[in-house]
Amino acid sequence: MTRKKWRDLGPAQRAAVLAMGAVQVALAAVAWTDLARRPGERVNGPKRMWAAVIGINFLGPLAYFHWGRRSVDVPQAQAD
Repeated sequence: MTRKKWRDLGPAQRAAVLAMGAVQVALAAVAWTDLARRPGERVNGPKRMWAAVIGINFLGPLAYFHWGRRSVDVPQAQAD
């Protein structure tokens, strides 16, 4: 199997590659921003580890959003 170069791709393939790259960068940016703003006690594990994991393709940010954040305990409304 030969690797295709950018010039060998058609317009639709180029657009798909650019769109996927933009999604990947956006996911990572949102995840890193959330990690930076979130207190350490609301993160499952070390923040430095999650910062490195977020840099792994699509899987890193998705893993952080799924397993890396601790949910906020929302107080239950008391019945009168």
